[in-house]
Amino acid sequence: MPRPTVLIPRLMIAIAALFPSAAIVSAKDAAADDGKLRIVVFGAHPDDAEFKAGGTAAKWARQGHHVKLCSVTNGDIGHWQMAGGPLAQRRAAESAAVARKLGVTSQVLDIHDGELEPTLENRRLITKVIREWKADIVIAHRPWDYHPDHRYVGILVQDAAFMVTVPFFCPDTPPLKKNPVFLYSSDGFQKPYPFKPDMVVALDDVFDEKVEALHELESQVYEGGASGSEEFVRNVPPAADVAGRKAWLKQRWQARQSAEADRYRSDLLRLYGDEKGKAVKYAESFELCEYGRRPSAAELKQLFPFFPAE
Repeated sequence: MPRPTVLIPRLMIAIAALFPSAAIVSAKDAAADDGKLRIVVFGAHPDDAEFKAGGTAAKWARQGHHVKLCSVTNGDIGHWQMAGGPLAQRRAAESAAVARKLGVTSQVLDIHDGELEPTLENRRLITKVIREWKADIVIAHRPWDYHPDHRYVGILVQDAAFMVTVPFFCPDTPPLKKNPVFLYSSDGFQKPYPFKPDMVVALDDVFDEKVEALHELESQVYEGGASGSEEFVRNVPPAADVAGRKAWLKQRWQARQSAEADRYRSDLLRLYGDEKGKAVKYAESFELCEYGRRPSAAELKQLFPFFPAE
């Protein structure tokens, strides 16, 4: 099959890019200071934040905290069979459906998939998203990754880490009064140095909820996204077999999240204690970035309020 021509007008998702407060919302966007944490998770594409932090987002949301999952590109070439505006719209709708199930907010910015660059314009855009969300916690990819969009999300968020508090940078958006805590989501890359988590969050109580939410990412999980093929689709239960699809998806994510728990078992023991740490089946993990606020171990646990009282 020939590669589809990509023709996406910038207005397709421009509302989300130009007016972040009008982004796709699936939970109440409470901008007022209600004493709850405010978290924004950046992913390069409309699935990355959901994959990397969907379970932890659900745990924060259960406690009434405010979480935004923000895709920095619109994902308009992230499929083997379709592309352009229709795919961008489809993936934005999928991410919004995930967010509704997790009880969080979704936003997709209007930057073409595969074309993200660490420009001043994009640094301003990321800074504004963080400021407008009044973030206490910001999570993003590490800037060492197989995909250029992933790498540049990491660089852009790092570049915004100080600027979010500088009054005369993007003066049309009020600066934050204190710097958020910045963290990286997990990856398996070894150079220049391997991922080393500071927080590993047990997902056992929300694992089924995360899988149920990821079921909405049909173009990616059941059709394979950009790496898919007709052969891939033939090996997935058909759309009419919803229960079969969900069982297939759950099995894949059981392997993925249990591998993460096993890889960082020593950190789970450190954070949860021996008995509970040994029992954890599924986990997501995060590493502190050296930029932004540097919390103590006690403060970090307050920002991830899921651990046994000491």
